[in-house]
Amino acid sequence: MSLNATPSANRTRIGIFGRRNAGKSSLINALTGQDLAVVSETKGTTTDPVKKAMELLPLGPVVLVDTPGLDDEGELGQKRMDKALEELRRTDIALLVVDAAEGLAEVDRALLERIRGMEIPCLVVWNKCDAGDCPLPESLAERAVCVSARTKRGIDALKERIAHLNPGESGRRLIADLLQPGELVILVVPIDKAAPKGRLILPQQQTIRDILEAGALSLTVRETELPQALAACQEKPRMVVTDSQVFAKVAQDTPQDVALTSFSILMARYKGYLDAALRSIPAVESLRDGDTVLIAEGCTHHRQCEDIGTVKIPKWLRAHSGKDIRIKTCSGAAFPQDLTPYRLVIHCGGCMLNEREVLYRLREAERQGVPFINYGLLIAYMQGILERATRVFRA
Repeated sequence: MSLNATPSANRTRIGIFGRRNAGKSSLINALTGQDLAVVSETKGTTTDPVKKAMELLPLGPVVLVDTPGLDDEGELGQKRMDKALEELRRTDIALLVVDAAEGLAEVDRALLERIRGMEIPCLVVWNKCDAGDCPLPESLAERAVCVSARTKRGIDALKERIAHLNPGESGRRLIADLLQPGELVILVVPIDKAAPKGRLILPQQQTIRDILEAGALSLTVRETELPQALAACQEKPRMVVTDSQVFAKVAQDTPQDVALTSFSILMARYKGYLDAALRSIPAVESLRDGDTVLIAEGCTHHRQCEDIGTVKIPKWLRAHSGKDIRIKTCSGAAFPQDLTPYRLVIHCGGCMLNEREVLYRLREAERQGVPFINYGLLIAYMQGILERATRVFRA
């Protein structure tokens, strides 16, 4: 995917599920028009989720995900099935592929019940209908499509049905709804060892794009040039948005009557968990010696000596609490199912995760009674500027 392509986290995620040899891999090949997944009569050919980004109008940018079979066998097969069900939690639209000659099995019915409970829009793909329409169970008549992935029969009709499903988009904006046309936003972007060479990180890119769509103006500077930028402004900027790592310096340099927040806090609002994370802030003061805190990131990256998640936040948290706190970390798709060993979950903004995955993590933490806080909110709180950093959302 090119650097200018739609980020994976912003694409509608279409998960393809079903038993082994139901034709899932043939279906993703037919939908994409490519021999993307290996197709074989041997059961269990797909051992890990296979992903492909594409445009599916009028739905827009999507990512298709082919998953291992849900009727696999043995210890390794169980791990493959676990991977498939893990994919379900981040799925916006589910396709259940069924071999028309075999019909619905118990594992298919169980998955449909799980999908219904998770309120995921779903279509049943009645596959291998090579000769014509196949008889459908009456209960599936309105949400099933007969296709032949092998001959491409019915694939265009399936695309139309998928494209008109409603994945429940929130309609939230990152920053545009806080701006009026012509207003100026100053973005503070540190260029240090942790900054990716030659580019900006995703939240910074997305913020600039959203400012453009609002018809507003953006000025990007390092924290060392912020005073100069503020002095050069003929009119007061609407807002300063900073990387959370330099919150303290930026807060000191930004006039009190200028709104201030961070990319991480904007991302928490955009992903739909800002209010829940704010409610968890008091848990920071209840930490005790020996408590374990989980620091979770949605991406995987090469960690530098001053990494925010593994170095800076643990150091600041121990200094603020005065307690001997144990730190555990996870990154990427990995997220513990059992959160009870942790006294607190501190999560990044979640720019590399789609909304369903972020909210799944939040709800699991809430279900297990573990407070869930965002990087930017925690840093603002520990530096005594939380009220100021969130004031713009209450204006």
